[in-house]
Amino acid sequence: MKITKIIELTDKNFKKEVFSSKKYVLVDFWADWCGPCKILSPILEDIANEYFERMIVGKINIDMNKKIPIKYSIKGIPTLLLFNKNQIVGTKIGVVSKMELKNFLDKKLLH
Repeated sequence: MKITKIIELTDKNFKKEVFSSKKYVLVDFWADWCGPCKILSPILEDIANEYFERMIVGKINIDMNKKIPIKYSIKGIPTLLLFNKNQIVGTKIGVVSKMELKNFLDKKLLH
């Protein structure tokens, strides 16, 4: 079984895990019933492992955590928000290929 480097985010731990991080944090807003979220999940696993030194990947279930998705006006899932120092520095909505996500991250992580 593969060990995941993805952290589970909640309304309660979001501020601590995301805003206190010294690394970039990629947050996946998802739900159990979301087909596209299931397609994206293994891609995020790979990204979490490949980018472990440079950033953290976290997932927040929008059905179990209502405050954070409302705060960030999440209208559709999957939605990926990339945070750096309490700021959103990038957004991806919908399923993206691993290559597309890597290109997006590589551009953002250079700054």
